[in-house]
Amino acid sequence: MASRTVRLFLNLLGLCTLLAPAWSPLVLAAGNEQVIRPEIKRREVHTDAIDTEDFEIGAWGGVMNIEDFGSNGIYGARLTYHVTEDVFLETTYARTTAGETSFERLSGSAKILTSSERNLDYYNLSFGYNLLPGESFIGKHWAFTSDFYLIGGVGSTSFAGDDMLTWNAGFGYKVLLNDWLAVRLDARDHIFDLDLLGEKRTTNNLEFSGGLSVFF
Repeated sequence: MASRTVRLFLNLLGLCTLLAPAWSPLVLAAGNEQVIRPEIKRREVHTDAIDTEDFEIGAWGGVMNIEDFGSNGIYGARLTYHVTEDVFLETTYARTTAGETSFERLSGSAKILTSSERNLDYYNLSFGYNLLPGESFIGKHWAFTSDFYLIGGVGSTSFAGDDMLTWNAGFGYKVLLNDWLAVRLDARDHIFDLDLLGEKRTTNNLEFSGGLSVFF
């Protein structure tokens, strides 16, 4: 009886040995089969082709308050070179015409300056730094690249028959409407020494402006 059981066990063992190669691929196939097949919907992403030009040219207009001469319209042009994404150099030329001082208005007839001497022209070279680059949003569907920057430099101002060394400092905000056009808002203080009626003093002349610029 024991020998019969041993023979039966050996026969079953031999049968399993013969069937093992046939079953192995089926087992591996079942083990490698992916049970969950995620259906991921891919979406196309379109990236704006932002120009890589380093130069920017623009025209602007605004108001300049010449100390003691009131606030008057001003216009100008600027050329900017972007050294890096954050640092830029800018040269500016502008012109305005000064109004009358309070002394001239109160006296009625006394004029401190002639008509030609009331023209104020300045040019400067400034250094700028983009302090807060980011985005500006209009509604829910529009987002524009923007920069808040600090700027300052030195130049010359022609006014009241004299040329004066001028320092300027201020800040601005720029919004890129597309890959080549931008809107700019600026606030500056132009500081120079003015000598009128024999009295030389340092003046602060505030300027607020807005304009458009083109990258090329």
